[in-house]
Amino acid sequence: MGPEWVAIIALVALFVVGTLLPINMGALAYVAAWLVGMYALDLDEKEILAGVSGDLILTLIGVTYLFAIARNNGTVDLIVRTAVRAVGGRVALIPWVMFAVTGVLTAIGAVSPAACAIIGPIALGFAGRYGISPLMMGMMVVHGAQAGGFSPISIYGTITNSVMEDAGLPSSEITVFLASLVVNTIMAVILFLVLGGRELMSRRVDPDEPDRVDDDAGAPRGGAGATTMAPQTAGVRLDQILTLVAFVAVAVIALAFDKNIGFVAITAAVILAMLSPTEHKDAVKQIAWPTVLLVAGVSTYATILTLAGSPEFVGNWAAGLGAVAIGALVLCYVGGVVSAFASSTALLPVIIPIAVPLIADGGISAAMFVAALAVSSTIVDVSPFSTNGALMLANKPDSIEEPVYYKQILTYSVIVVLVGPLLVWAALVLPGW
Repeated sequence: MGPEWVAIIALVALFVVGTLLPINMGALAYVAAWLVGMYALDLDEKEILAGVSGDLILTLIGVTYLFAIARNNGTVDLIVRTAVRAVGGRVALIPWVMFAVTGVLTAIGAVSPAACAIIGPIALGFAGRYGISPLMMGMMVVHGAQAGGFSPISIYGTITNSVMEDAGLPSSEITVFLASLVVNTIMAVILFLVLGGRELMSRRVDPDEPDRVDDDAGAPRGGAGATTMAPQTAGVRLDQILTLVAFVAVAVIALAFDKNIGFVAITAAVILAMLSPTEHKDAVKQIAWPTVLLVAGVSTYATILTLAGSPEFVGNWAAGLGAVAIGALVLCYVGGVVSAFASSTALLPVIIPIAVPLIADGGISAAMFVAALAVSSTIVDVSPFSTNGALMLANKPDSIEEPVYYKQILTYSVIVVLVGPLLVWAALVLPGW
């Protein structure tokens, strides 16, 4: 049995064990990476550990540390109240504002994880405060990031278009962008409707009395769905102003100057902690350490999977199938499954060239096929093992326990991985075949 098969079987095994037993899948992934790396790929421990994504780990630590401080000093509550006033107290508009803002950030060039790291904690703060489904809110942020992610000036868009050019394929900048925009918007609409969006339409928040959530008739909402808030304090404190300045500085430095958001966020957090050391002495305990372990282990194993040649093995097999349309479907699934555990940015330059023979010999539209591959490889970033999904998990509201939220995100991501590539393939590839 070749190493590519060993790596695939080990991936399936760790996923099954991690789903059935209450064991952190990151720990399982480290074990799988060590065994497969040493005994199937003949790697030493240093080579195995070289696969961990230090950039992602630092982003998770820095962002959750910064927002732990913001929660401690009431800045998150201040942002929530201000934004609710901006939408006139209409609770149903809040998820769509988060979707749109994240999409605009990625469309103008922000890296998807950076946009999610900035907007995600704020959006989930809204969810916890106003009784909005955390799953709906978190996933709408991720889908918003992907909706704008393939604009001609975005990171994904630039990579995809340059890879197509290098492979001699016709340019399809607008096709890929619109495909991602439409698919992710449709998924956001489905999430909104299924996870309580219709009920939110009848709810209003009195901006001047933030502890009350009323329906259209003006009656206070009670029962399990009621939302309570601490009484609003008068004015804004100096430490809150400094925290808001830190948020703006992190966004500007990370997005405009293309600096690592993990370094920027943890620097801002340390400065704020130094200004109020007693108040924030326990903030570091609020860093999402289980999520850090999860992502560190899975990203390490994703590198082992790549070194074993598993994605290329399956992709080349798909390209060699007699039925071109079936080969295209298999490649869409390869992109979706691998990207759920690894970097979409790293996968796109690999999987698009593999599709060239199918485009050349099978009469498939290059624009539509590449759009299908691009969307299939990025809609799965809702996975808790990918950067964006992990950021949503790391910044969960206090109103939901992490194991519960993890299972919700995992269940949704499994549905997306199983169904998403098929529907995208059917919508974009089949009509032009």
